[in-house]
Amino acid sequence: MTSDPRDYRLDIRSVELKDVPDFTRAIAPTSKPFLSVLFKCCSVYQRVYKNPTEDRYDARCPRCGKFVRLVVGAGGSAPREFVVD
Repeated sequence: MTSDPRDYRLDIRSVELKDVPDFTRAIAPTSKPFLSVLFKCCSVYQRVYKNPTEDRYDARCPRCGKFVRLVVGAGGSAPREFVVD
């Protein structure tokens, strides 16, 4: 087996963690809260984000235009997926 002349080994044992830049924000941006809504009328899933005042989620079926409003309550809800008839 011939070796590739571009092969090399990098010794990182001497690299301090403080010398490594923090790219975590670029790799994993902060995600916005969303709900998954299934509109049974047209069998379409949609990801719905909070409105600007963050007190509700407004969803509209992308095919037929059916509207549903999901209000954010004090106790909240564990499920993140909803089905709309």
